[in-house]
Amino acid sequence: MIPARFEPILFGLILSGMMTNVVTFISTFMVSGFVAGFATMWLSAWVASWMVAFPLVLVLAPLTRRIVKKLVRKP
Repeated sequence: MIPARFEPILFGLILSGMMTNVVTFISTFMVSGFVAGFATMWLSAWVASWMVAFPLVLVLAPLTRRIVKKLVRKP
């Protein structure tokens, strides 16, 4: 098991991986359709996107939490 202090990092890793997976699949399909080499193009786009998205999630998550707290009224 991973220590609890790594929870935000693990959350960002998994969330960014899943989101970029879906988005790059859709984008690659919209541009090329299911052509020969589709899987290679998609996986290449996915890895590149994930490498950008993961650090961005880690940096932007705290800012996003602060913005959400200002927008939500507490009971």
